[in-house]
Amino acid sequence: MQEGIILAAGIGSRLNGLDKSALAKPLVSVNSFALLLRTIQSLELAGCTRVVIVLGYQAESVEAFVLLNHSGSADIKFALNNNYHLQNGISVLCARPFIGKEYLLTMADHILDDEIMHLVYNHKPPAGGATLCVDYKLETIFDIDDATKVLAKDSFIKQIGKKLNKYNCIDTGVFIGTDGLMGAIDHVYKQKGDASLSEGVQFLADRGLMEILDIKDAFWQDVDNMDMLVHAEKLLREKSESIHSYQTD
Repeated sequence: MQEGIILAAGIGSRLNGLDKSALAKPLVSVNSFALLLRTIQSLELAGCTRVVIVLGYQAESVEAFVLLNHSGSADIKFALNNNYHLQNGISVLCARPFIGKEYLLTMADHILDDEIMHLVYNHKPPAGGATLCVDYKLETIFDIDDATKVLAKDSFIKQIGKKLNKYNCIDTGVFIGTDGLMGAIDHVYKQKGDASLSEGVQFLADRGLMEILDIKDAFWQDVDNMDMLVHAEKLLREKSESIHSYQTD
């Protein structure tokens, strides 16, 4: 996967301002490393040589921070979502002019295990559709009520949404997409005047074009509030200690 998209346009009101040195949620530090820089690094690990960051709230501050602090190999581009008060599907559409037919898509506020990036490195999504990385380890989900739930069968999504009563896995916020996903979101937007990423996914799922990729033992964590931030830092420490223990055995 050569191109990546990071959604970083939202206000992030539940976390914004926790880190006094940060002007926006993507700049909040987790274990002394800004969320957005960590996400860029994850996409680079997945093979992305070009990353489009969709900005909105405090766009100038976030862009300046990335330009000053990014030291990785990817070519960074910025797309602007002036309608960042709408749902996140609009941010996805804002990246459309900057990318090709296939891309890796994720969120600026998700901590992602390197193992997930290894899984997606050579994955091919269904033609005209997309693949969502999902977590079947329901007992490990930190805040199940806040999670986006997925009902999957035979490697394909049947339903997706935060309020599903019947589900068997969780949306990790990592997508291997094609222009078909962009088209699905655009269709919803033209119908409603707004669109979420999940609505685009459901549109594809209804047509049998939305695949899943199980992250298995890998971890991830959405960072929406202080409790989630603390939990994310704990997961990262445990991962680091596990690697250190393995190397010294």
